[in-house]
Amino acid sequence: MTSTLDAPLISTTPNPARALVCRGCGAEFPLAAQHACYECFGPLEIGYHADLLRAVTREQIAAGPKNIWRYAPLLPAGQDPAARLTLNPGLTPLIRADALAAEVGLHAPLWVKDDSANPTHSFKDRVVSVALTAAKALGFTRFACASTGNLANSVAAHAARAGARSVVFVPADLELGKIVTTAVYGGDLVAIDGSYDDVNRLCGELAETEEFEDTAFVNINVRPYYAEGSKTLGYEVAEQLGWRLPEQVVIPMASGELLTKVDKAFTELVEIGLVEPPANGWRVFGAQSAGCNPIAVALHQGTDVITPVRPTGIAKSLNIGDPAAGLYALEAVRRTGGWMEYVDDDEIRDGIRLLARTTGVFAETAGGVTTAVLRKLVASGRLDPGAETVVFNTGEGLKTLDAVADLVGPTHRVKPSLRAARDAGLLG
Repeated sequence: MTSTLDAPLISTTPNPARALVCRGCGAEFPLAAQHACYECFGPLEIGYHADLLRAVTREQIAAGPKNIWRYAPLLPAGQDPAARLTLNPGLTPLIRADALAAEVGLHAPLWVKDDSANPTHSFKDRVVSVALTAAKALGFTRFACASTGNLANSVAAHAARAGARSVVFVPADLELGKIVTTAVYGGDLVAIDGSYDDVNRLCGELAETEEFEDTAFVNINVRPYYAEGSKTLGYEVAEQLGWRLPEQVVIPMASGELLTKVDKAFTELVEIGLVEPPANGWRVFGAQSAGCNPIAVALHQGTDVITPVRPTGIAKSLNIGDPAAGLYALEAVRRTGGWMEYVDDDEIRDGIRLLARTTGVFAETAGGVTTAVLRKLVASGRLDPGAETVVFNTGEGLKTLDAVADLVGPTHRVKPSLRAARDAGLLG
């Protein structure tokens, strides 16, 4: 489908998006349902009117709704509230994590950006709200995705809220929690016997068929809009820190796009004058599972060649073996002087429990990856223990209970009597 986004819908806020721009060769195209460059086949992203971005003020943002749409003047869709297709995610907690900092060896402020507080309990609500709002304006009537779980949850929930049809595609071996929390919304849920990369490949083929011409695949044919939703995480961190940027961020990587968009958000905020950069800039660190680590391995090997892998391990939400934005994640980490690390399943489980024990945040496996990588980065000297740091938890631990179910449980079992409680040492 090649519908073009009408510029702009009637609203008090103009749409700052001006074109689709190739990240490879710089070619520009109209705002349409298109994700690849017709010139070099590179990925597309949104280009903006610089003067409209520079006109945005802190006061304008603060006067907006208490969700991602307070940043509508910086996004490619959603300027008209009546035209949004959204669960209104965002403004999730930024938690001061002093106990975690002490455990891993940091002596500067450490913060956890906890996006498990979104409506379907992951950061995917941000990207889906932006993508489907754009898709609605483009004339799509059915919504779809290829997913490792959290995205399927969000697309199904958004479609249910809007009274629209959804069809989401996931690997058949996905965690039961994510299957249930997608199927409950009543849309079509298609389990594929294969990896996420197999699922994504099939969805790319389906998106080109006549039977799916009315269908927006949020991470395929409307991907440029979808990806921009991740910027709101960066905007929020800056606003919640009092309109300043942290010196270091640690971000989980699947496709690598979240990392690139948080970095893009920081860059935009500096360019349009809403924040001043830290004295020495900010550094971006990426976190992967050892079972699916092609971006981190490329960095460690000093190459731009990202060799696809067949994912294994418990961090299934990060299991993208052929990461679409891997090269751009490498560029962001190298440019900012950061690093990438990876951790194995036992370290991931330890990371989940460490984060829970020190901050009260129960993360899914991706959060365990990020916490364990944080600890590894400090221990190796890659991350400055004296620099303010934000780590990102992108999903809820209740979705991946199996990861730690065998490691935690009752600490005591007693009869229902005072004597039994005293004998068990519970009275002092």
